[in-house]
Amino acid sequence: MAEGTTLIVDPSNAEQARAWDGDEGTFWTERADHFDRSIAEHHEPFLAAADIGSADDVLDVGCGTGQTTRDAARAAAAGSALGVDLSSRMIDYARLRAAEEGVGDAAFVHADAQIHPFDPASFDVAISRTGAMFFGDLVAAFRNISRALRPHGRLTLLTWQPLPENEWLRELSSAFAAGRDLPAPSADAPGPFSLSDPERVRSVLGAAGFADVELQASSRAMWFGTDVDDATTFILGVLGWMLQGLDDDGRARALEVLRDTLSAHESAAGVTFGSAAWTIRARRL
Repeated sequence: MAEGTTLIVDPSNAEQARAWDGDEGTFWTERADHFDRSIAEHHEPFLAAADIGSADDVLDVGCGTGQTTRDAARAAAAGSALGVDLSSRMIDYARLRAAEEGVGDAAFVHADAQIHPFDPASFDVAISRTGAMFFGDLVAAFRNISRALRPHGRLTLLTWQPLPENEWLRELSSAFAAGRDLPAPSADAPGPFSLSDPERVRSVLGAAGFADVELQASSRAMWFGTDVDDATTFILGVLGWMLQGLDDDGRARALEVLRDTLSAHESAAGVTFGSAAWTIRARRL
């Protein structure tokens, strides 16, 4: 997308665009290294599963601040990597970081991958590290990605397993609840668990033109900060909206429980929680 043009999004992605192209995108951009470190134990196995060849052209969907795009471009030294994201701030940061690191084959576009007019059959591999779960219409989005892939092109995704398997969000949500009965994140709506059910994954990708869908489970630690204070600041920026509706006393109780929870997970390595993900691989028909 050219500089100065307006982001065009599918109506089903309008709410996500407001968040990611607004304060949420700004928070992630300002803490890019912190976010990359938080998911670092998943990163290398995810890229290994993508099996990017030196001459591959790679599409990175929901690239965020661009770590996955930069590393994909390094692996595809004789090819290319294009990162796409709804957040203009993260895209600007990704471009700057790629230039600073001298990754010349990494390009970035501020766009909605669900409807962006990619050149047909122009990529060998499409990847997404925890960025593909937020589409308003998953089938339409993956159908658009499928069209952008060459015949038999590969798709590799990192998504979360269901909430009960993910200690990090389960325990942090419990802390923020402060005795309230907060609803669990939906597995049927855009969000972190929209691709957590293997049968739904197979159904969505099959309807979008993919075959040979495989899911591999993994459990790894997620890092949230060097100590309790660092982790508290970070988590309030990510999940602080869960405090909405609490009075001053309720908020104070929730923050006390949060710090106790973080203290129980603090070690010499920092504050860490367990996480469980799927590595999903498929091929375009």
